[in-house]
Amino acid sequence: MNRNLFVLFFSQIFSFTAAPVTVFLSGIIGSQISPLKSLSTLPMSISVVGIALGAIVATKTMSLLGRRTGFIIAAISNSLVSLLAAYSVMSQNFILFCFANFFIGVGMAFTHQYRFAAAESVDKEKIPKAISIILLGGIVSAFIGPGTANLTKNFISEQLYVGSYVSLAAYMFLPAILFLFYKNNTIEKKDISFIGRGYFEIISQPRFLQAMVASAFGYAIMTFLMTATPISMHVMENMSLDKTSFVIQMHVASMFLPSLITGNLIKKFGHSKIMYVGLLLYSVTILLSLLDQTFFNYLIALIFLGFGWNFLFISGTSLLVTTYKEHEKFKAQGLNDFVVYSVHAIGSLSAGILLVLTNWKLMNIICIPLMAIILITIFRAEFIEKKTRNTF
Repeated sequence: MNRNLFVLFFSQIFSFTAAPVTVFLSGIIGSQISPLKSLSTLPMSISVVGIALGAIVATKTMSLLGRRTGFIIAAISNSLVSLLAAYSVMSQNFILFCFANFFIGVGMAFTHQYRFAAAESVDKEKIPKAISIILLGGIVSAFIGPGTANLTKNFISEQLYVGSYVSLAAYMFLPAILFLFYKNNTIEKKDISFIGRGYFEIISQPRFLQAMVASAFGYAIMTFLMTATPISMHVMENMSLDKTSFVIQMHVASMFLPSLITGNLIKKFGHSKIMYVGLLLYSVTILLSLLDQTFFNYLIALIFLGFGWNFLFISGTSLLVTTYKEHEKFKAQGLNDFVVYSVHAIGSLSAGILLVLTNWKLMNIICIPLMAIILITIFRAEFIEKKTRNTF
């Protein structure tokens, strides 16, 4: 592992803790301080919107300042925003808490750029493995984030959960120190984000579209079902909170554990074949969900859902970096992440509403057309590439 990958891996561990902590606490705190109970999940939803809008901010910032400076500024800002969240909890200010969660989401958009920085730090044939290494750090974040938040929730007496965000602020600041040892691969002395081909020309490439659609719709399907799972299990099926929590923990683990092998599998079999496997794993999830709604079915279905997401997201990201030129990277990455996390936000926001209006089985059936869209874009890219190759 080279120095940049080392810095990015450990920065991922600390920065990504914001995601599971937000999932773990924002709804609980929202239900306690919001003026209406129906608004309790608003902070979580706003943070997802922050990720989507922050994708443009992140790429624009780094096109002007470079990766190293951009990541350091983001780490310091994320730490300050976490302290703002702590203050909003202390003062019982719901609007301020929502505001803080929006900017926690914006900070997460910078964290999502780590995978592209990793791809730029290695040779072309090592890109899938480098991205896998960075995502592997997420499994550590998934456990230390909520774990630390729970341990420190009473850190400040009579101020429940304030300590959780103070500890999050400490985690958020650590990457600012780590990135002092990061070396930019290229030095951007001017804004290069609008040099090169236009957005339409970039997105019209079959392989770019394949990569973006696989990542975006793969993420949306995963988020859609993951967000609905606790409500379906605990509220509708009356399963215990312990069982529900265990299913979510195993799901999160399955999202990141395959990263140990995904990079090597992509190198050996190619991006498209790994995407096909990802869709096959999603099909197993849907089949199990349609058969029955037992604890075992939820558990295995959510594990396969995590595996499928990993294959689609890593193969999509590693394919994407092969479709643009060096001077187009911030434009292409910004466009990709804006689309990916906007679709992700729609999946997250619609899950609870649709589950109440429909049911768990129909929720899974809704995912089938989205899987078909991914499949069509893969077939299309493969067909066009084969046709072009035969022509020449």
